Amino acid sequence: MRVFVTGACGYKGTVLVPKLLARGWHVTAFDAMWFGNYLPDHPNLNVVAGDVRNWDGIDLAGQDAIIHLASIANDPCGDLDPKLTWEVSALATMKLADKAVRQGVGQFIYASSGSVYGIKEETQVTEDLSLTPITEYNKTKMCAERILLSYKDQLGVQIVRPATVCGYSPRMRFDVSVNMLTIQALQNGRITVFGGDQTRPNIHIDDITDLYVFLLDNPLVRGVFNAGFENMTIREIAERVATRVPAEIVVTPSNDPRSYRLNSDRLLATGFRPKKTVENAIEEIAALHAAGKVCDEDRFHNLRWMQQTVLAHG
Repeated sequence: MRVFVTGACGYKGTVLVPKLLARGWHVTAFDAMWFGNYLPDHPNLNVVAGDVRNWDGIDLAGQDAIIHLASIANDPCGDLDPKLTWEVSALATMKLADKAVRQGVGQFIYASSGSVYGIKEETQVTEDLSLTPITEYNKTKMCAERILLSYKDQLGVQIVRPATVCGYSPRMRFDVSVNMLTIQALQNGRITVFGGDQTRPNIHIDDITDLYVFLLDNPLVRGVFNAGFENMTIREIAERVATRVPAEIVVTPSNDPRSYRLNSDRLLATGFRPKKTVENAIEEIAALHAAGKVCDEDRFHNLRWMQQTVLAHG
């Protein structure tokens, strides 16, 4: 199989690509490399430095499947430059889908977001509920989903709405809740929780990347799927961290209203099963930190790094 992965050098892509290569598949890793390249050298890996907005330069001939991870990731980054966010996350998705159909790609896996639901009071947020996105990031994800679904008769469309991802990646992120609270505890002995009552669904990075492999193996499993298996408040996450890494928990006010819980029964009905937990993510990060293999750096925070590099240089 030949797989074209956009955003392949990102947090998830850096864990996913080696799994694809381990299956014996040929992978084209396409990425702007704003955050560097941590992919291993491999005879079946072709790394292409490119911007998804330059779709004329993207060649999908001979590719069997696309895993589209590229986007301006998370709400604060999406708000930095809304025009950039819409171009990368929505317009480029439309152009990529159109090119996929024209060049005979059979399968299109899209990484959307569980945050497209907005603020929900329901205890079980299923795929059938209305989408009420409240940020540029969420809105572009919703629009990209609808664009892709318009191609479903011409393309095998598989849309994943992931929970907040946690766990270690060589292209680490310490701006997502579990990872952020864990590194605070490890480096400061103190965890700052803003609000704390907001609920966040979570998924381990090994599980979300295993899910993309599962979908490649099961091209007839089509449609939209939530992917989140542990719905926890931010305060509960902090308490889980503190049981593994002794730290003081400090709660401060927050103006962040985002709160949502994912029900992933539709995904579980396909036969997919998660294997890891939030606690696994905390333990793995703590062990790597103790071994001196990971520490907090600006390049592991998307907002800081984009401000210092991408946007600073136009």
